[in-house]
Amino acid sequence: MKKMIVCLMAYLIVACSYKVVSADEGVSKVNEARLENYIADLYKQIDFGHFAPLSFQVFDKAYHGYLNLRSAGSLSKDKEILSICDFSLSSAESRLWIIDLIKKKVLFNTYVAHGQGSGEDMATSFSNTENSHKSSLGFYVTGDTYDGEHGTSLRLVGMDQGFNDAAFDRGIVVHGAPYVCDKYVCTKGRLGRSWGCPAVPAALSLPIINTIKDGTCLFIYYPDNKYMSNSYWLNKQATYLPENNVYADALPQEPAKPRVRRIEYIHNGVVDSVKIIPITE
Repeated sequence: MKKMIVCLMAYLIVACSYKVVSADEGVSKVNEARLENYIADLYKQIDFGHFAPLSFQVFDKAYHGYLNLRSAGSLSKDKEILSICDFSLSSAESRLWIIDLIKKKVLFNTYVAHGQGSGEDMATSFSNTENSHKSSLGFYVTGDTYDGEHGTSLRLVGMDQGFNDAAFDRGIVVHGAPYVCDKYVCTKGRLGRSWGCPAVPAALSLPIINTIKDGTCLFIYYPDNKYMSNSYWLNKQATYLPENNVYADALPQEPAKPRVRRIEYIHNGVVDSVKIIPITE
C-alpha cells in the first residue's frame, strides 16, 4: 500500500509538471505567432518601388535580430535603418537592400561583393579568421567613417560571437570598389571580390555610407545551419516592438519587481539584522 501511494504521488508530480510546461510553451507560441504577424504586416507595407523584392524569410530573420539589438541598446536611437545582404543570391544580382523602417521604404537595392575566399559567383564559405579573405555572417552595427585606400569607408562592429566578432580587427568595412558594377558583371558573369568586406558600387558608396553610418544594423545572410542554430540575436525571444502598434502587448514582458519595505535593526551603530516586508497596498 505504501509503495502504491509513493508511485501515485510521483505520477501526480510528473503530470502536474507536464501541464505547467505545456502551458508555458503554449504562451510562448502565441507570443511568437503575434510577433511574426507584426513582421509580416511590416513587410507588406514596405515600398520596394522599382527595386527587386527582398525574400520575406530573409527579412523576417533580419528584423528579428534588429529588434533584439535595439532592445539591447546597441543601435542608434536617431536612425531606424536596416541593411540586408542576401548572400544566398548570385553576386550578379542586386542583393543588398537598405530599408528605412520609419518610412517603410527601400532606399537602395544594389550590388554587394563578398570575399575572395567565400566563393566565385556564389558565396558558400564564411569565416571569422584574419587573412581568410572570407565574408563573415551575422549582425553588425555600423560605426564611424574614415578615408582609406578605397576612399571614404565605414567601420563595422560584428555582434555575433564566433561568427563575425573579429570583423573590426580584421578591417572588415563597407567601401566602394570599381569591380562592383554592371560592366564587371557583363565581362566576367559575376562581381569582383573583396578581402571579406561588403564592397558596394563606387558611385553609390558615399550616399550608402552616409545613410547607414553611426549605429544602424547590417545583416549578412546565408542559410548556414551552424549560424542559424547558434546566433544569439536570431534565437533570442524578442521582448521589444516599436511603440504604437497593435502587437506590442503580445510580447512577454519582464515581471514587475515586488514593492518591499526594508527595515534595519541597528545595535551599537551596526546593522544587526534586516527584515524585508512586502508592500501589498
